[in-house]
Amino acid sequence: MLLFAFIQICICLVGKEASVFHSGSERLVLLELQIGDVNKDIYYRDKSGFSNNDYLTLGVDQLPLFGGRTAVQCYEDFMLSFSTKFEPYLGNVIEEISIGLGPSGELRYPAHPSGDGRWKFPGIGEFQCHDKYMMEDLMAVASQEGKPQWGSRDPPNTGCYNSFPSGVPFFEEGNDSFLSDYGRFFLEWYSGKLICHADAILAKAADVLRRRQEEEKSSVMLVAKIGGIYWWYKTSSHPAELTAGYYNTSLRDGYDPVASVLSRHGAALNIPCLDMADSEIPEKYLCSPEGLRRQIHDVSKKWTIHVTGRNTSERFDEMGLRQIRENCVQPNGDTLRSFTFCRMNEKIFRVENWNNFVPFIRQMSADM
Repeated sequence: MLLFAFIQICICLVGKEASVFHSGSERLVLLELQIGDVNKDIYYRDKSGFSNNDYLTLGVDQLPLFGGRTAVQCYEDFMLSFSTKFEPYLGNVIEEISIGLGPSGELRYPAHPSGDGRWKFPGIGEFQCHDKYMMEDLMAVASQEGKPQWGSRDPPNTGCYNSFPSGVPFFEEGNDSFLSDYGRFFLEWYSGKLICHADAILAKAADVLRRRQEEEKSSVMLVAKIGGIYWWYKTSSHPAELTAGYYNTSLRDGYDPVASVLSRHGAALNIPCLDMADSEIPEKYLCSPEGLRRQIHDVSKKWTIHVTGRNTSERFDEMGLRQIRENCVQPNGDTLRSFTFCRMNEKIFRVENWNNFVPFIRQMSADM
């Protein structure tokens, strides 16, 4: 069934924050802010030492830094509170719960921070692993591999936030590139931390819901969002995806392990870019939202997980709305489980937009 959703009620634990309604401008809970004032290393940090105070680093997932509790335990506390507070609505009003797994609720690193001027499209972004806890973990894993020298730094020659991949050695095919032994080691570790994070959080959420649903005999589906990193998708290295934590290249499917984790916990995958077409984006940036969607659909079929979706841009034009509908309901019978229309605002009531939007709603309703 296609559920056309205007408002999505979700557990939003973006980074390690807790808010019931996801507004896109979340704040960390008070305790974490107080700890962060003293210990900036609980936040993501880039190679220049700039910390992103909106999100906790994955390096603290299992460390008891928050009143004697780990970040993952804080997640569980919030989920228990949420399920108790909204118990009368679970399974009837609330049919899906979106579990925030990173920036904007998406399972990724904040490699492309657009709000503070460090990054702008189509920059490749930067790796986010320079806090104390991530670097300590990297050192430990490198030592276990018998390569302690690999744990003292992240890859050299990776450019900066707004670099293009050409001329950046790590994202080309030389000796010190993503194809080298060290490059593969680092990317396995970096992406693996993200996968372990999703596994731990979804396990807690699934356990909380499982206990409640066994008692109430009702069903609620967990949903995990991924980022739509579609620029430089047609290159061999997919650099913007690598910095975001998706080890996806022309030689490796980086979304397969994500789908595997979701399948294990019975969660659906929420994909972006349903409003976008390759033809709308300058060719020189080697973008492919269509290719990204196809790849994600393929791994979803492989692991037999439900797919939900959302638009990435503010679209009220006829072409954008038609693109959304075609991606939600395809001729081969593949239909998204649900769709969330994002970025609604007062512009929808302009005559030209309203005249496009009303037929769109009717068509989507007919396809349910």
